[in-house]
Amino acid sequence: MPVLRVTALAEAPRRELLRRRIRWIVAATIAYNLIEAVVAVTAGTIASSAALIGFGLDSTIEVLSAAAVAWQFTRRDPERWERGTLRVIAVAFFALATYVTVSSMTALVLRSEPEISPIGIVLTAVSVLVMPFLSLAERRAGRELGSATAVADSRQTLICTYLSAAVLVGLLVNAAFGWWWADAVAGLIIAVFAVREGVEAWRGDACATSVGMLLEDEHDH
Repeated sequence: MPVLRVTALAEAPRRELLRRRIRWIVAATIAYNLIEAVVAVTAGTIASSAALIGFGLDSTIEVLSAAAVAWQFTRRDPERWERGTLRVIAVAFFALATYVTVSSMTALVLRSEPEISPIGIVLTAVSVLVMPFLSLAERRAGRELGSATAVADSRQTLICTYLSAAVLVGLLVNAAFGWWWADAVAGLIIAVFAVREGVEAWRGDACATSVGMLLEDEHDH
């Protein structure tokens, strides 16, 4: 039908715009996390803070996930690479969960008591403010485009936001009350969510998958 053909043509520029938007969001995420990793590891080393060092290393995992999506959206046909990229993101989730679990359990067993780190507190506070915006923007664009990988990567960013909040609370509570175990306990809770998201990404169960199917059905009709 002519109307459907016109609609399909009108959607093509929008899809290209969304792909371009995702590339910019992912590039911003990578740049921010690289800076975050350097600052966090440096501040953590100075303060002997396992939580901050772990937070910095976690940022490198987020870079891996975002880089996989960035690579996918440089391809001529990004949809072809959905499943493979989802598997990379799933592995990133599992790596994040493994690292957070090991570092949290080690901190609890060794009773690691980090020194107060003003730089760490400022860094994690900024991350709590910045990362949700990047996650929301990528998730919206990914859902409209029907990209499971973009949605999965936005979830990875959101979990990193939770981790930022947990580390921030841990640093603040330790500074105020000396409760050294707070961030370790929060980290274990976050690890559970990371495993769940990793399983969904591995299976390809991200929300955008169903959105993409709905879009295809609309075009077929």
